[in-house]
Amino acid sequence: MDERIAGRLVFDPTIQKSSNPFILPYEFAVMSMPNFLRAQSDGVLLSVKLQPRASANEIVPPDGVGDELRIRVTAPPVDAAANEALVRLLAERLDCARSSIELVRGHKSRHKVVKLHGFKPEEVLKRF
Repeated sequence: MDERIAGRLVFDPTIQKSSNPFILPYEFAVMSMPNFLRAQSDGVLLSVKLQPRASANEIVPPDGVGDELRIRVTAPPVDAAANEALVRLLAERLDCARSSIELVRGHKSRHKVVKLHGFKPEEVLKRF
């Protein structure tokens, strides 16, 4: 199935009933993981597009389109203030310690990769 819908259950009518037990009939729902989440053994990688100097700190609800989760913070992109605001907002939304959130890539870019230690993709999607 090519279409990826963030956190929603979708039906794929192209799957036909089969005697093969590994092929699900179309009545079963198939969950697809959004493009901005990648599962790893010790957590989840989250691709983010950060918008500094926004009017409010917020996570834009995923619409199923795009490879990055859009996050807005009020902090300016000076002296890593926007990065710190991103980590604080994610920690607050995920109800976890800031130490379990690590900025892996994009320290000086709007396009970032954040590692969420100890989380599963399903947990992250529930809280966004």
